[in-house]
Amino acid sequence: MALAVSTVPVAAAGNVGSAFLVAQKPAKAPSGFIGLCARYDWVCSATKARGNVTAEHISLAKTINRTVNRQVKEIEDLRQYGKEEHWALPSARGGDCEDLVLLKKKMLVERGVPSDALLIATVLDRKLNSHAVLVMRTKAGDLVLDNLTNKIKPWKETGYTFLKLQNPKSLNRWDAVLAGGVISDRPTASR
Repeated sequence: MALAVSTVPVAAAGNVGSAFLVAQKPAKAPSGFIGLCARYDWVCSATKARGNVTAEHISLAKTINRTVNRQVKEIEDLRQYGKEEHWALPSARGGDCEDLVLLKKKMLVERGVPSDALLIATVLDRKLNSHAVLVMRTKAGDLVLDNLTNKIKPWKETGYTFLKLQNPKSLNRWDAVLAGGVISDRPTASR
């Protein structure tokens, strides 16, 4: 996943201490996301299943996260598609982080989890590599499903720098989040 990232620290006051990722401002969708809603309508369509994420949904998410992580082989887009960035469901050869996110979201939506509670996020991992995860919005806070771990964690416990997130009110739009990781760990001029 290729992203251009500024090295200028940004204070994301809306996210400090929050169990939820808070949008800072509208943002351009990642390049791989362009056209995805037309290809897979469940990525951006509100599902009939409305309401809160239940304990059963969280349990199901743990199972799906583990299963997909175990069964889908990692393969880079360049090797599989001959281009840097291509978001799609995993092929028979496997998929990269965005592909696994899409498969997890599809499986959860098909099993009754509200699609507006399953948000794709772009992040920088602990080594500052571009990465994508699935955020499950619960009443208690945002949980992260990740192909790098079988454990589902609250967003603040991942150590990731959250850059962008699907807008839960309009899944075809994206918002800058700018929270966690290097953003919350670096001082700014105001503190």
